[in-house]
Amino acid sequence: MQQIDRQPKTFRYQDSASEAFRSAKLAVKSLSKEYTSQGKVTSVFDNINLHIQPRELVCLVGASGCGKSTLLNIIAGLLPPTRGEVLVDQICVTGRPGSDRGMVFQGYTLYPWLTVAQNVAFGLSLRKLPKAVQRERVFHFLEVVGLTQFADAYPKALSGGMKQRVAIARAIANEPAILLMDEPFGALDAQTKEQLQQFLLRLWEQTHVTILMITHDVEEAIYLSQRMYVMQAHPGRIARDMTIDLPTERALDIKLSPEFVDIKRQVLQALRE
Repeated sequence: MQQIDRQPKTFRYQDSASEAFRSAKLAVKSLSKEYTSQGKVTSVFDNINLHIQPRELVCLVGASGCGKSTLLNIIAGLLPPTRGEVLVDQICVTGRPGSDRGMVFQGYTLYPWLTVAQNVAFGLSLRKLPKAVQRERVFHFLEVVGLTQFADAYPKALSGGMKQRVAIARAIANEPAILLMDEPFGALDAQTKEQLQQFLLRLWEQTHVTILMITHDVEEAIYLSQRMYVMQAHPGRIARDMTIDLPTERALDIKLSPEFVDIKRQVLQALRE
């Protein structure tokens, strides 16, 4: 019987002009970030190349201090790079946040003086969409995240997991080209975190939104990803691009499977190299 190779496919970056970059929804090319203090230059990360294809869910995993949050902020347009470029749909990100990049942070970023529905509608109102369109989108995405019954509630009445679902609904209501997530479940307890991981997979399958999520949780990255990047530190750099060869439909107990454990072993080894 022929043995199936279940090793994750890995390679190191060589050519940022490859076909994968040309067809990417998001392309990061030769990106570097440095800070200068008292004449001393500190490199946060150097020569970062990565790409996300349309409708992919990709996680970037790395230890604290490797620069992954800084990288995500540059992609979002919140920080300028020192060198290199970020392209969304082949258009260069010029340094200003845009509606093409939705952002979900680790902390709860809802406006406490607005109801759930008003929070979800916030970006839509800035775009001056007709009120009827705003209402339709708000209640569609509240239904998607399972919070229609809390439309008139204020954030203080919600649990941490519910607040993050509202934040995700607010981000995707603007129909961004790519959804950027900065350790969105890091502040949650273990049980709620797993519930939100399952929720995110269902949301991704339902909406086909393109997602780049950063995390330091190796198991979370493997469980959620179609592909994942492993980032090393000092300075930050991409060490591996790994295709996660697991079924698309993933129950939580897949984390106990030999295939999952073997991928985790390889990721941890890459982080230690």
